[in-house]
Amino acid sequence: MVRNHEEHEGVYWVETPHGPRLATVNLAPGISVYGEQLIRDENREYRVWDPYRSKLSAAIMNGLTNLNIKPGTNVLYLGAASGTTVSHVSDLVTASGTVFAVEFSARVARELMDRVVRHRPNVVPIIADARMPSRYLSVYGPIRAIYCDIAQPDETEIALLNADTYLEPGGLLIIAVKARSIDVAREPVQVFKSEMEKVERAGYRILETVKLEPYDKDHLVIVARKQPSSNKYTGVARTDDRKETARLKQKAKTRA
Repeated sequence: MVRNHEEHEGVYWVETPHGPRLATVNLAPGISVYGEQLIRDENREYRVWDPYRSKLSAAIMNGLTNLNIKPGTNVLYLGAASGTTVSHVSDLVTASGTVFAVEFSARVARELMDRVVRHRPNVVPIIADARMPSRYLSVYGPIRAIYCDIAQPDETEIALLNADTYLEPGGLLIIAVKARSIDVAREPVQVFKSEMEKVERAGYRILETVKLEPYDKDHLVIVARKQPSSNKYTGVARTDDRKETARLKQKAKTRA
């Protein structure tokens, strides 16, 4: 009924009446975040990971091989929204990792708090503008992966600014590019090419790109590695202090 994914630690295939589906081990047993199916197998509970609701799931379904999100990893997530994909990333990093979930909208962040944060101690909400990463007060390193899903024309620039600030050398930058949010007048293939060129000019090495059809139209996931030559990492990491994390989470809840 359940088998390991061939490429990614913490990702599984589960058999459902509709065929095999991706799933992660539920870090908050009994809690369904967005109505996803929960499947119990022996001593574990799995959450079906819907590729029509999560671009990261769609990318894995379409053959993504580079992820670098696994147990113990610290991940900076830009564009957390109400937490659908954040919750699965939380499952992947397990209790030994941390997801720093950045969301600009206080209204949407309240949904993130209710659906995800209050059930998952490893998710730290940051209500802030991702264009100003130096204002984050609750990010401590090392950050080994950044996932960016922001439907803005300057999404790639935002992702690179955060990667320059927080991503450790060798870490992965994963950007879910929505062509129509960047330039509705140009063909998606032209938009994808220009965004990839921005990443390469910044000194990052593109490892792979994955289109998301049929799950999302005109979307491309770009995966790039931060090279030593592009290292602008400023050492803003904090000591891993769980009491400080709890304080910051409470402060973020109050602000929301």
